[in-house]
Amino acid sequence: MAQLDKPFDATNVWIGITPTSWWNDDFLDIDAGIPFEQCVSEMALAGFAGCSVGHKYPTDIPTLKKELGRRNLRISEPWTSLFFTANQMRQSTVDNFKEELHFIKEMGGTDVVVAELGRSVHQRPLSIEPNRPHFTEEQWKELLSGLKEIGEYAAKQGMNLCYHPHIGTGVEKLPEIDRLMENTDPNYVHLLYDTGHLYFAGVDPLNVANKYAKRIKHVHLKNVRQAVLEKVQKQGLSFHDAIIDGIFTVPGDSAGCIDFVPIFNSLAVSGFTGWLIVEAEQDPRVDAKSVTPLDYAKMAREYIRQVTGL
Repeated sequence: MAQLDKPFDATNVWIGITPTSWWNDDFLDIDAGIPFEQCVSEMALAGFAGCSVGHKYPTDIPTLKKELGRRNLRISEPWTSLFFTANQMRQSTVDNFKEELHFIKEMGGTDVVVAELGRSVHQRPLSIEPNRPHFTEEQWKELLSGLKEIGEYAAKQGMNLCYHPHIGTGVEKLPEIDRLMENTDPNYVHLLYDTGHLYFAGVDPLNVANKYAKRIKHVHLKNVRQAVLEKVQKQGLSFHDAIIDGIFTVPGDSAGCIDFVPIFNSLAVSGFTGWLIVEAEQDPRVDAKSVTPLDYAKMAREYIRQVTGL
């Protein structure tokens, strides 16, 4: 039974999932050998309407449309890395963004998820907080200018640019999120709301949901295992090691510490429309005999149904 003060608009909110429970797209060594066909079949079996793009997906658009279509799945978003704060990378960043935007538009999607990865450490074997970037005034100027350019381009194409505050990058903590939101046009730059990355960064996800409700166009739903987070912080582990140790899990898993009910309630009351995407970057080799990626997917889907009615 739904537990919200106000229901979501069921005709304009869709529940999706990323393939990161089946394999990892940042770290290709985190892989149990599950093929694309099994992954998307299990997504459909668990009751999801769509999915993000993974590195095992066919790159040929007709083939991808056929394989997803026969499972009644749609593409929710592609990930697009930005490098506006790196030297001499602006044009290639813009060109790559436009290529990804036209791919997702051809696939019938409306959202492009982006994050600035200039000097990021989340894919490097480094302790996160002591090594992540802190942008200079000039780098902030380049990032904001670049977002304005690609955000305006996306809007002209009828698409949403959704910025993802991400662990190990220069936009991770609340003051950085505030600066980005305050210095970008809400018509062109929207917020990708990721519960797990916010909590990991020491940011209250509910506070962000309440504060930026009207800027949120796309949602990633991650839960966090508190004991693993504390281990990562105490030992100064890398993002790779955090995932291996199981820092993330799905909404609905009792091992997680995030309360999603007030978060869903905040989004529903604000009139959120768009994709709610389950994303739990986990090692599929862990507990594979007892809890499989399909089990986690079904767990998350049933929990969302119980809480939201969707």
